[in-house]
Amino acid sequence: MAKTLRGEADLLHGPVLQNMLRFALPILAGTLLQQLYSMVDAVVVGQFVGKTALAAVGGSAVAIINLLLNFFVGLCSGAAIVVAQYYGAHDHENVSRAVHTAALLAVWVGAIMTVIGVCFAPGLLSALDTPEDTMQYSIDYMRWYFAGMIPTMIYNMGSSILRAMGDSKRPLYFLLLCTGVNTVLDLLCVAVLRLEVAGAAIATSLSQLICAGLVIWVLLRIPGDCRLHMSELRFDSVLLRRMTAIGLPAGLATIMYSVANVIIQKAINLLGTDTAAAWSIYWKLDGFYWPVSNAIGITVMTFAGQNYGARQLDRITSVIRTGMWMHVGFSALFSALLFLTRGLTVRFFTDDTNVMAEGSRIITMLAFFYPTFCCVEVLSSAMRGCGRSVMPTVLTLFGTCL
Repeated sequence: MAKTLRGEADLLHGPVLQNMLRFALPILAGTLLQQLYSMVDAVVVGQFVGKTALAAVGGSAVAIINLLLNFFVGLCSGAAIVVAQYYGAHDHENVSRAVHTAALLAVWVGAIMTVIGVCFAPGLLSALDTPEDTMQYSIDYMRWYFAGMIPTMIYNMGSSILRAMGDSKRPLYFLLLCTGVNTVLDLLCVAVLRLEVAGAAIATSLSQLICAGLVIWVLLRIPGDCRLHMSELRFDSVLLRRMTAIGLPAGLATIMYSVANVIIQKAINLLGTDTAAAWSIYWKLDGFYWPVSNAIGITVMTFAGQNYGARQLDRITSVIRTGMWMHVGFSALFSALLFLTRGLTVRFFTDDTNVMAEGSRIITMLAFFYPTFCCVEVLSSAMRGCGRSVMPTVLTLFGTCL
């Protein structure tokens, strides 16, 4: 299994930079496409429904969605690390067990998230002091969004399994298709059928369903130990505990970061609808940074995981160094672009004068702080790839949240 599927990046051999770029670029493109899901929601809703609906799809509802989704995605990341380590160590039997345990874990996690989001949306939104004029929009968006959590988690887990083997292209192909579908459905549900905010969430959930179906289709046909057999879907208790031991601290780290954002969102809500709408615009733009940052982290984590399984420790050092330069370069570029294009990007979402002015002011104040996050992301990802998941949580707590 030293060679990956379909000539994908070789994580264990060859030039580190070249293979990391080959592996990372599809993930970078894919994460940007995922961000377009919520971006399209915001643009369509802002243009066809109004600023109150815009505040709903980018304010409290999204803060809660990110809080829960990031926690469970972090929890499931432990499964991807276990698969990568066994894959790098050529442990055929445990690779298969890990894949089936991970797939079943995704279904259960998605079901739990659906129940939480659908049943507790009003109470969670009230706790954030969501403005009264956006409350019903926010409830509708949350409930329909969380209705699609099982497909969302299946897609995320399936994509993580493919990437653990070095295949980062097919998840990108799936997202290319589904982003186009999401855009068409957004326009259909919001602009034509007049389903307002609920229509934007329905479009996203249906698009995620297509992504999940494509991932399952590939895993059912993929050659080798990572092939999914429905008859073998069961939890391996030993591997599940190991996945949880690695993934739970990662989930807690994302919760701490999301809680910090929730506290900020609560304060923003007290400043009124105009400020909440402006913050929603900034958050949509800010959202382009974190998926790419996360993609670099996934690359470092996966390379570190396979090389740790193969006991190639010197190569892990090269992976960390290369990942750091990639992250610093991207962060500096993003900061500059966000600041220089702030007037144009804010106007793209709304023509409300007050919202535009507030949005530009927020971007001006925050644009140049992104490079400060580079060390936390790269070093934490490398440690998680090696199965050390507690220290990254401590780094997130003290280096980011406090």
